[in-house]
Amino acid sequence: MIVYIRLFKEGFAFALNALRNNKLRTFLSLLGVTIGIFSIIAVLAAVDSLDRNIKDSLSGLDKNTMYLTKYSFGPTSVPRWKRDNFPQTEYSDYEFIKRNVPGIENVAYVIFGGSEIVKYEGESIEGVEVTPVSSEIYEIEDFKVEFGRFYTESESASGAPVIVLGYEIAENLFGNLNPINKQIRVYGRKLTVIGVLKKFGATLFDSPDNKAYVPANFVRRFNNGGVNGLPGAIILDPEDDQDIDAFEGIMIQKFRNYRGLKAGDDNDFFVNKMSGMADAINGIISMLNSIGWVISGFSLLVGGFGIANIMFVSVKERTNLIGIQKSLGAKNKFILLQFLSEAVILAVIGGVIGLILVWLCTLIGSQFSGDFEFVLSFENMLLGFSLSSVIGLISGVIPAISASKLDPVEAIRTGM
Repeated sequence: MIVYIRLFKEGFAFALNALRNNKLRTFLSLLGVTIGIFSIIAVLAAVDSLDRNIKDSLSGLDKNTMYLTKYSFGPTSVPRWKRDNFPQTEYSDYEFIKRNVPGIENVAYVIFGGSEIVKYEGESIEGVEVTPVSSEIYEIEDFKVEFGRFYTESESASGAPVIVLGYEIAENLFGNLNPINKQIRVYGRKLTVIGVLKKFGATLFDSPDNKAYVPANFVRRFNNGGVNGLPGAIILDPEDDQDIDAFEGIMIQKFRNYRGLKAGDDNDFFVNKMSGMADAINGIISMLNSIGWVISGFSLLVGGFGIANIMFVSVKERTNLIGIQKSLGAKNKFILLQFLSEAVILAVIGGVIGLILVWLCTLIGSQFSGDFEFVLSFENMLLGFSLSSVIGLISGVIPAISASKLDPVEAIRTGM
């Protein structure tokens, strides 16, 4: 054991000596390893950060939540011309689903809102996404009220002129004033602010902080069921003990009967599940990881050749020393391990530099990206360290074998 420790120390000393005596050559050779490790770990860290932020954004939603609408949220085999002729999802559809489909925890009707101007006295904010939606959305979404309250079922059904503001909208519109019971203008009409949502924070999707919510029936009263023809959707949250596939099948059959579709007719609606969206996101994340590995693999290949080049040069420069060591009784495996450890140490140095660069980039990225947090996990750091070690082993094995097989007499003569 002591012998192997000494071999490692000698390898470390030779590696440092190579760095000192051939700074430019060693730097250029290690650059490939550094760039390769940096590329792979940076891609993995970015993808992990993206994955974590997406999951945080979806954490408030039940994966079994379904959106029944005329639009598909993902790729579909239904041709465009047929989808364009699907009927809009109406409030009456929502009422039918609510009354006739068993096993529903919550169901809400939403009209996909457009950008509106929100005004209060002399202040106004343009481009606010105002979402007309029934009161059940409060139970389905991960909403929490900071001030006031959300509108009730009776206010939702009657289309009361009330509005709930996202945190940033209320802050920008009212400043330090208490917004509750204040009259603001939206759609050119007066609405009473009854609540302000707690700050949700930035998400990869639209944050509730920059939205406002009004009863869907308030909008339907003056706009024939929608906002400038914008489509609607039914959001369903099944009960926890439901068999989701069975629930979906029953709901689809009842809705087909309600719309008068015959046995051979295709559905004229889509049921989009959040679980399907999560699966699609996981697929994209996996694809990004694969692309990152392929691209970064070329850099690692170049880095490996650089390490191998250093080791071949090192063997040539120390041929005389190798001959002396072998003539004094050094075994082939000791010469082999000496050069292998040197190759591994050189590669690890390049890998550590790459990891440090990734760590610095995550710190800088997190500082300038607001609520989006870049993370460098311990698993990725361990992976980077392991990869650099493997590169060192693979790159150094052939030079090390050639060094261990040198004839001591020829080695001393060549060195002289």
